[in-house]
Amino acid sequence: MSETKDNKPPKKKWLYAVLILAFLFVLMPYLFWQATWFGRPMTDGQMAKAFTDTDHPRDAQHALSQIADRILSPDANVRESAHEWYPQVIGAAADPYDEIRLTAAWVMGQDNGSQQFHAALTPLLADANPMVRRNAALSLVRFGDPAGHDVIVSMLKPYAMPSPAAGKLVERLTPGEAVNPGTKVGKLEISGKDAMEIRTEVPGTVAQWTVSDGSQVTGGQPILVLDPSAEMAWEALRGLYLIGQPGDIVAITPFARGVEGMPPNVAQQATATLDAIRQRSAAGAATP
Repeated sequence: MSETKDNKPPKKKWLYAVLILAFLFVLMPYLFWQATWFGRPMTDGQMAKAFTDTDHPRDAQHALSQIADRILSPDANVRESAHEWYPQVIGAAADPYDEIRLTAAWVMGQDNGSQQFHAALTPLLADANPMVRRNAALSLVRFGDPAGHDVIVSMLKPYAMPSPAAGKLVERLTPGEAVNPGTKVGKLEISGKDAMEIRTEVPGTVAQWTVSDGSQVTGGQPILVLDPSAEMAWEALRGLYLIGQPGDIVAITPFARGVEGMPPNVAQQATATLDAIRQRSAAGAATP
């Protein structure tokens, strides 16, 4: 029996369209993963290009992570091959992109036998970006250098976020919401210009706005307070385990008692850090 006009079988082109769409649903996540996953191996040629391609800063970050992998490789030949890239790592520490500088600061901490890295890290303690300062301070600990001590202690304290410019503040997030570097927390309405987005530079939890919604603010004025994230607190406590001083006990003790929202490993690390500081203090007092 012939099929009616209203009951025709689907045409092949629709079948092909469905198959292509299904393929794209698989392909696009894969391409995104390839573009963002720093674990994907790079050839030396790709790494060299990444350090000169200013239009794609993530490629330079990827190359820096590959150098860190080589530094930490169990293969002595691979570790040795990382040394030829040290000038690029040091150069990246002066890159205009914050993400590249903070990655370079982390990479330099992976080889605490390199005096070149040690020297390049110290100026980063005064970097304009707080995450660069933090990574530099933590990396210096690996060299046994306590120069970043104050930066590390500050990681345990609320962070007062400054306004990036002058304008009318429009708040977006509310207290209790978690943020990561780059999270949009609000915007500034600037006369005669497009609104400027306000994005966080450090991770944490919104504690409070220090100015009310709709207020006029000035550039650099503190507008938002962020409580430290669990990850930042844990990293700070690990650093202070090695370079902490008796004066840091006040900042560390609340974490040993347990801070709401923090996982158990933070309290455990805080307790270990307090013990280490007290032991060093006692040993120093006993030394003639």
